[in-house]
This record gives sequence, C-alpha cells and structure tokens, in this order.
Amino acid sequence: MEPFIFEDGGHSGGEIILQCREKTSPNIGQQWHHAVGLPENHQSQMKEKLHKYTRCGKISSCRMSLIPHERSHAGGKAYICSECGKSFGWRTNLVKHKRIHTGEKPYKCSSCGKNFNAKSTLIKHERSHTGEKPFECTVCGKAFGEKGILVKHLRIHTGEKPHKCSVCGKSFIERGALIKHERTHTGEKPYECSDCGKTFRISCHLKLHKRTHTGEKPHRCLDCGRSFSERASLVKHERTHTGEKPYECFECGKSFRISFQLVIHKRTHTGEKPHECSDCGNSFREIASLIKHKRTHTGEKPYECSECGKSFRTSFQLKTHRRTHTGEKPYQCLDCGQNFSQRSRLVIHERTHTGERPYSCSECGKSFVSSSHLRKHSVVHTGEKPHRCSYCEKSFSKKSNLVVHERIHTGEKPYECSVCKKRFCSSSVFHRHMKIHPGEQS
Repeated sequence: MEPFIFEDGGHSGGEIILQCREKTSPNIGQQWHHAVGLPENHQSQMKEKLHKYTRCGKISSCRMSLIPHERSHAGGKAYICSECGKSFGWRTNLVKHKRIHTGEKPYKCSSCGKNFNAKSTLIKHERSHTGEKPFECTVCGKAFGEKGILVKHLRIHTGEKPHKCSVCGKSFIERGALIKHERTHTGEKPYECSDCGKTFRISCHLKLHKRTHTGEKPHRCLDCGRSFSERASLVKHERTHTGEKPYECFECGKSFRISFQLVIHKRTHTGEKPHECSDCGNSFREIASLIKHKRTHTGEKPYECSECGKSFRTSFQLKTHRRTHTGEKPYQCLDCGQNFSQRSRLVIHERTHTGERPYSCSECGKSFVSSSHLRKHSVVHTGEKPHRCSYCEKSFSKKSNLVVHERIHTGEKPYECSVCKKRFCSSSVFHRHMKIHPGEQS
C-alpha cells in the first residue's frame, strides 16, 4: 500500500499518514472510499490538493515529486549541458555529466588515492581493493563487482545478442562491441598515437599500444613474478598456474583457458574457415593461420635466431627452435617423466600411454596419434608427393625425405662419427655406420 502525507499544524503529530488499498484509480473520488484514518474536516481540503497534482492516476501531495514524472509524458529534458547540448531529466545527472568537461573528480579512493567523477564509479573501483563481488551468476556461480558486467555475462549462457550490425547482420552481446565492429565497415580509426601516428579503432588498443613506447608492464603475476602490459594477458597467464579452463564447448565438452580459443575450436565442429588465401584459395579457421600461410607464397621469414641466424615464418617456430640451443624441455609427461621441448609433442607422446588414436584414415580406417602421421600415411593412397626439391625436379611424399635429399645438393652432413670423424647426411646412415665401431664409442 502507498502512503499519502498531509501536513496539518492542528494535528498532534504534524502529519497524517493515509494508506490506500488501491494504488491508482481513474476516478480520484473513488480512492477516498478506500482511505483509512482521514479526519472528516480534512477530506475536502486533502481531496482538492491531491486532485490538483494528479497525472495518469498517479497521486502525490508533493508537487516537486511529480515534476520528473510529468517530463516522462512530455518527453522533455529540462537540464541542458551548455558545452555539448546533451539534455537530462534530472539536475543531478547534468551536474555529474559536466564533470566530463571540467575534469572534476571529487571522489577519492582512500586506498590508492585515485579520483573519480561519480560516487558510483568510486564504489565500483573500491571493490578492486576489497575483492568484493556482490553480483553472482545463478547459472555458473561466477561473481562480478558490477551489475552491468553480470548482465553481459548472463548473455553468454542465454546466447542473447541484442545489438545487431545494420551492414552485415552480425549480432553482439554488448552495444560497445557493436560500435567497435561497425568501424570495420567504415574504416574509422579515431584513436591516434601521439608518438608514432598509428591509429586505432578502439581506445583500449591505443592505451595498450602506448606501452610499446613506454615499456610499461603494470600487471604482475603473484605466482612467478612475470609482468604483462595487458590485464587480460595476466588473467590468461594465471590460468597456467591454476589450471582453470572456464570456456567449455557445448558440442564435445572440451574446455579452454581463453574465450578466443573456444571460438576457433567451435569451427572444428561447424567446418567454418572464414579466412581465405587470395593466392591459392586455401581457407583457414583463424586469421593468424592465414598470415603464416601467406609466407609460404612470399618466402618471408621474419623471425631470426640470434644464436645461429636461422630464420622462421612464425615466432612460435623460433621459440621452439631456440630450445635446441638452450636444451630446455619444459613439458613433462606425468606418466613416465619424459620431457619435451614442445607441448604438441607431449600431447602426442601421452597418447602412447592412453592408446588414443584420434586421427583415422577415411580410405582404410587405420588410426594415428597425430594429424601429421595421418597426412604422411594418406600419400600411400593418393600417391601425392607434395615436397619438391628446390634444386632439382625430384619430389617426395615426406618432408623428412626431402630434407635428407637436399643435403646432396648442399653438401651438408650434420651427423659426425665420434670415433672416426666421418660425417653423414642422414641419421639412419649414421646409425648403420656406428655399428662398425662396437665398443669403441666414448
């Protein structure tokens, strides 16, 4: 029930509180039949006063409380910013808005001294110190410091994408994501770096880019001390310590540390390969794979080893190669303790323990522990020899056979006998040779 307050100097309490059993009524007179506790000598005065300020059945004894409500019917916003012309229904909202122009930030965090232009923003910020996350997802239990972030998060579960691009029809969870996306159509890049002139579609991209000039890495891992220029990179990195994989594929149940990895993975189910090579028509699930592939056409190898000068098409290939110099093998099998220089080799090795052979030949049904083993096997059926010698016309079904063959042209013999110092171009020939020195090896 809704209270009505009527000031009366002659009443001992100074006010009479009325409770109406009906919240609104088309006929103001009907409401007085339901009112309780109203003295008869005040009925006509009170009725007249309330009737005077009633709109759409809403009742109030205070004229001021009806002003914002009346504006909602008129569509008017009486408070206009003299700087930019933006209008507001409430004066307090205009005052807050003006701080954007003046730069005023009257609300200071007592923990770190950072200032804010709105009290609500300060409250949200303070939760970064206290760790308070009062808004919890009822589906997965994940908690958030802001209600708005929870609302956006819930759309991950519901699949709701209310913001649609008018150009291509793509939909987004957030309005901000749509605005950023629309710039891919317009080409607009409104954020410019004052150091190098590079422009960006998104303000946060500019902020992160500036750290390439300053070298700033403000986000530090508490477990290993490693620092990152982006908060998101730190969050992803921390999952290597915790093992957390919050992004799960609804098709197969596989989980991922990063949402983008899930997006790419889903394409293995849909078969989608949206990134096409303009040179050969080959398509890829992710843009990074297309960029790497294009280097097979251009011959570009931008990543050079500082130890031996060898160049590579991808940074990952260089990183893996460097371990041949350092001897680093960071990936260990939990079953037998064997170490590997590459994560992919550990995964393949672990299948020797589990017996898993996920790659099956469509021709003969034979299964393999890795996709590369399946590709090598497939040439048995196709007769394909995709690896061609750059010195002569000879082709090979296996990359390893091509490497050994090309050493005939280059004269390279990387395998040396420790007993007689004789050198060989392939490991198989080298091992056969070593059998003639039984017991002589140091």
